[in-house]
Amino acid sequence: MSDQIKFIVDNLNKEPFRKNYNLITFDSLEPMQLLQVLNDVLAEIDPKQDVDIREEMPEQTAKRMLSLLGILKYKPPGSATDMSTFRQGLVIGSKPVIYPVLHWLLQRTNELKKRAYLARFLIKLEVPSEFLQDETVADTNKQYEDLMEGFKTLHKECEQLKTSGFSTAEIRRDISAMEEEKDQLIKRVERLKKRVETVQNHQRMLKIARQLRVEKEREEFLAQQKQEQKNQLFHAVQRLQRIQNQLKSMRHAAADAKPESLMKRLEEEIKFNSYMVTEKFPKELENKKKELHFLQKVVSEPAMGQSDLLELESKINEINTQINQLIEKKMIRNEPIEGRLSLYRQQASIISHKKEAKAEELQEAKEKLANLEREVSVKTNQTREFDGTEVLKGDEFKRYVSKLRSKSTIFKKKHQIIAEFKAEFGLLQRTEELLKQRHENIQHQLQTLEEKKGISGYSYTQEELERVSALKSEVDEVKGRTLDDELTQECDEKKSQYDSCAAGLESNRSKLEQEVRGLREECLQEESRYHYTNFMIKNLEVQLRRATDEMKAYVSSDQQEKRKAIREQYTKNITEQENLGKKLREKQKAVRESHGPNMKQAKMWRDFEQLMECKKQCFLKQQSQTSIGQVIQEGGEDRLIL
Repeated sequence: MSDQIKFIVDNLNKEPFRKNYNLITFDSLEPMQLLQVLNDVLAEIDPKQDVDIREEMPEQTAKRMLSLLGILKYKPPGSATDMSTFRQGLVIGSKPVIYPVLHWLLQRTNELKKRAYLARFLIKLEVPSEFLQDETVADTNKQYEDLMEGFKTLHKECEQLKTSGFSTAEIRRDISAMEEEKDQLIKRVERLKKRVETVQNHQRMLKIARQLRVEKEREEFLAQQKQEQKNQLFHAVQRLQRIQNQLKSMRHAAADAKPESLMKRLEEEIKFNSYMVTEKFPKELENKKKELHFLQKVVSEPAMGQSDLLELESKINEINTQINQLIEKKMIRNEPIEGRLSLYRQQASIISHKKEAKAEELQEAKEKLANLEREVSVKTNQTREFDGTEVLKGDEFKRYVSKLRSKSTIFKKKHQIIAEFKAEFGLLQRTEELLKQRHENIQHQLQTLEEKKGISGYSYTQEELERVSALKSEVDEVKGRTLDDELTQECDEKKSQYDSCAAGLESNRSKLEQEVRGLREECLQEESRYHYTNFMIKNLEVQLRRATDEMKAYVSSDQQEKRKAIREQYTKNITEQENLGKKLREKQKAVRESHGPNMKQAKMWRDFEQLMECKKQCFLKQQSQTSIGQVIQEGGEDRLIL
């Protein structure tokens, strides 16, 4: 929204509005001021909208703006149910409604100006049919329609002239320049005639020149014919290659094929073509005819106002309500025979849709295959025209790539050596400059010393003698190296040819590698998309099969079949779990009630266990001590016998 407001403010601050807004002042505008801004923008598109909205009623303003927006083919965001909200927002100057309209208008102001201008002349005034019974009214309406058609024709011609790039001023300048050139040519021809008349046999020479011009024109015509024949030959070669590829593929397909498989393939193709001709194409044609009839009916009807649209919407809502009520009644009756018929109809419709979808996929695949074959043929021909060789395939292409890689490695090594040489050359150049500077200093000191000794110019004479001697030796050496230089020149030429050829091959290789990489990536993407689509289709088929079985079992009159339905199983499981939860709650209640007594009893048992453990310890202790007598129990008494 902030980007939208910024775009609106920037355009309102420009010509022809010059509002001088910023984001804060524009966002703080009152609804009436915002409506006035919208009206100013509409007035720039259609001057008839230039009014002060304070002087007219809000309903009239909204109606006028809605009418112009309809002519400009503005579509409010949202569904048809949001139209009332859009109208109310336009009446009250709501920002969420006004901002998108301003953004849309300011994006295409010039286009909308043209549309508003054409609407003044091309929106047809509908005359009731009863008025057309009058001859005068009918003739006037006929003239009105003829004038409208004439305006369309003239406007198209005007647009064509505007887009052709020519203007009247340029045409006038061209005409005047051509007239000047014509006058100059006439004068030049007259001067040439005067010169030629003084030459002997000038008539014969003119005749020969005329024949020469005719032959040149004939030569150009023959060259054009030759080029056309080359193009025809190229197309014929392409067609021959395409037919040869088809023949090769057919031979390859029929190499190990049996008559039964060929017949089966032909029968499948015949079935597919029969389905396309007898079912798919007639259905599409019938749908197109119905759509055309509906559109003609809509065009023939008079223009509908807002009240008519509201009335139609209310009728549509009533009919939808009636349809829903009938569907509910039908579901309440739940007749098994009708349910089975609807199930079969649904299955037949699904199968028909699947069949149509698969037929469309097959047709698209065939068209894609044909396009790919054409592209391959074009690429092959382009490659052949580029270097006169066939496109490498398989092992040949691998060998070619490995060869290019080895050459690329050698090229990189040579390039590195050259870089090292350049670095060394820079170092040597700097050393040379330093040595030259030192030599100049030494020469200056030597000249000073010679002047002091009185032998000025001795070193210079010595250098000249050495230079002459060196030149003589160089001339002798050059004479001996003449033959070597010729061979070196030839070697350099061959090397330059090799370098240019290697550079061309390297660029071609990079292009081919890039194209192959792109095609491989595209192939992988298409393959992954294909597997994903197949997986989704299988998943949807399984879900559809389960839903169909569930629907069939649910609407079946057989109770045994109904018990197999997932809904019945889930209902049964829910009932069982509810009963189990009820039993567990009762058990929990009983445990809670008996918790206190049970804890008391457990404590008593623990005490009893401690008592018995104590007796056991005492008995064991008694057994371990020295026996001093014997205890005899008789009659409930204990007696110790020593």
